[in-house]
Amino acid sequence: MRLPSPRPLLPRATTLRRGFTLLEVSLAMALLFGITFVLLQITSTNLRIARALQHTSVDASSLAAEISLTNRLEEGSESGDFGDLHPNHEWRREITMVGTNGLYEVRFEVYRQREREPDSELVILLFRPDSATRAGGGSTRVGGGR
Repeated sequence: MRLPSPRPLLPRATTLRRGFTLLEVSLAMALLFGITFVLLQITSTNLRIARALQHTSVDASSLAAEISLTNRLEEGSESGDFGDLHPNHEWRREITMVGTNGLYEVRFEVYRQREREPDSELVILLFRPDSATRAGGGSTRVGGGR
């Protein structure tokens, strides 16, 4: 005796469908490319920001902060470098009395080594009445008065 063949539980048309449609594949690829381009854009932006952070410019304000802590100033020029803090950079400072009452002009310039043009310049006025005055009582007048 022969047994009847078992009937499939699902309709025959559904059992033959085993792959993805062209629409499903196209949507998946579009999604993959969209995510890839967004990640590339974020990576590119982050690399540009990281490059900008590596090339820091040296500002003369740290030199001004240091000299503002002193109570006495002497006219003259000084120069030096920043050591390991900012390699390949040098600074120059010129202190000039601009009044008889202890008013000084301090000019700062920051250079890259072996360059003539300064990267940063700063001029400040400091009032230091306890500083030594010029020998002979000479003074520099400010303004056009007599």
